[in-house]
Order: sequence, then C-alpha cells, then structure tokens
Amino acid sequence: MPAARSAALPSGVSASSTLRRPARSGLLHARLDSAARADTPPAAPMDVTVRRDGEAEAEILAVWEQYKLCRTAALRERLILHYAPLVAMVASRVGMRLPSSVEHADLVSYGMFGLIDAIEKFEIGRDVKFETYASSRVRGAILDELRAVDWIPRSVRSKARAVDRAHADLEGELHRAPSNTEIAAHMEITESELRGIQGQVANVNLVALDEVLGAGDRIEQVSALDTVQQARSHDPARTFEAKETKFLLSQAMEQLGEREKIMLVLYYYEGMTLAEIGRVLGVTESRISQMHTAAMTRLRTKLTTSEGL
Repeated sequence: MPAARSAALPSGVSASSTLRRPARSGLLHARLDSAARADTPPAAPMDVTVRRDGEAEAEILAVWEQYKLCRTAALRERLILHYAPLVAMVASRVGMRLPSSVEHADLVSYGMFGLIDAIEKFEIGRDVKFETYASSRVRGAILDELRAVDWIPRSVRSKARAVDRAHADLEGELHRAPSNTEIAAHMEITESELRGIQGQVANVNLVALDEVLGAGDRIEQVSALDTVQQARSHDPARTFEAKETKFLLSQAMEQLGEREKIMLVLYYYEGMTLAEIGRVLGVTESRISQMHTAAMTRLRTKLTTSEGL
C-alpha cells in the first residue's frame, strides 16, 4: 500500500478504522490473516501495515528465487497457493460472459493449469509483475479448454453472435422485432442463407435433462426431464378412448342423410368452404350452414347419449 496514503491520515487514526484490507489467501499469509481478524487492541498504524506488506512481498520474492534455483515441489506448491486467488478472479471475469450451465469451479480448475504453466515459464529478472503475466496465461488456458470441450464449431458460434447483433441493432432502430427479410438485408445475405444459419444455431443451446428448473407447490423439485413429453410412449387409456370415440362417431354418421355425409366430408376432410360446398350440392351457402349446424347437433347428441350408457 503506498506510503502517501498514511500521510493523508490524521494522527492517532488507525488504518483499519478507515480501510478494510481484503482477506489474504495462501499458506504464506495464514499468520497475518489470523492476526488481522483477532480481537486485539487497536490495529497497527499505517506504516506498520506497509511494513507487513513489504515483508510479505520480500518473502514471496525469496520463494521465487529459491524455486528458480532448485524447483522443488514444495516451493511450487507455495507459489500456487499464494496466487490461487488470481485464478478465481480471472475465472469470474470469464464466466460473466458464459451461460449458466458452465460451472465456476470448472473454470478455476482450467485456469490452474495456466497458473502452473506461468510459474514454470516466468522469469523473475524481467521488469514484469507476475500477476500481469499470469493473468493472460490463466485466461488463455480457460478459453483453450472451453474450446476443446465445446462440440459446436467456432464458425457456428460466430454466426450465432452475428445474427444476435443484427437482431439487436434492428430492434433498436425499428422498435419492434425484425423479420427474417430485414435481418438478411442487414447482414447482406440471402434469406435462404439466414435460414441455414438459424438451423445451425438451433442446435447450439442444450439443456441437461437432470437440471433442476424449479420447485412447485410440492416439496420435490422439477427437472427438465419431468417436462419432456414422451411422444413414443402410448397411454392405454387414451388409446382405448380414441378408438371408442371413432367407433361411436362412425355409428352416428351412419344415421345421417347422404347429403349431410357429403357435406361433412367436403368440409372437414377436403377443406372446402361452405360456399364451395353449396355450389357442389346445388344449394345456397346459408342452406349448407343450416345443414352443418343440424348435423353437428345430431352427432353431439348421439355421442353424449352413447357415453352416458
């Protein structure tokens, strides 16, 4: 901590009353952390704090010099434990731009490889702080591992970001959701190319079936698997009900007149309008509407009576 800060404090005012030092991590600072948190008389003045920080820097520098001479596992472990908070900080910054499915602990474990590599290759003789050098190595190790485990090609990721940027720009200009034609024109591509990109991007986002989506009114939690409809599974009760309904409907239609049967087939199976059906049967559209209403009433009555038996 700079000495200028101590000169700015009034006499008799301790540094701990105005500033709270962040908790240190690592085995090297365990004694300093315990002393800082203990219920002791008033904290040391600022010059004592600066002296302690200077002693800590001198101590870690001595560890660096010893490690560069003998490179033992114990010295390397002390360096790793001392700089471990740096890995957590870099992992948090990288994780802010990643989806929630990426665990922070995984990013930290990826970054540890970068920290170890930085410790092995760092040269203490150069006028560069280790934190500056290691931050880029840790971030690079995290990104390299994320690319290695990502099954989506980087080109697809790039296209997805381009589509998102175009959508956001047009939405800000038009104050509404843009159409595919407008997005394609903004990106200077054809609509068919845009549809191809959207088809590739649709396979990018995945959801784990065991991921907990939330809890309902009951105690048990609801996962994504509980919300997926099993299209290939058959419900025996629904299958029997559907067959019974078809059988009862066919029986009820047998009791209709010939013109009413033709009218229902043309309307529900052929998709013709009432006016077109009227021209086929040689009657007016209003008459077809009356026939439709009467036929539906008779079918509904037959089905209701059959279900009540």
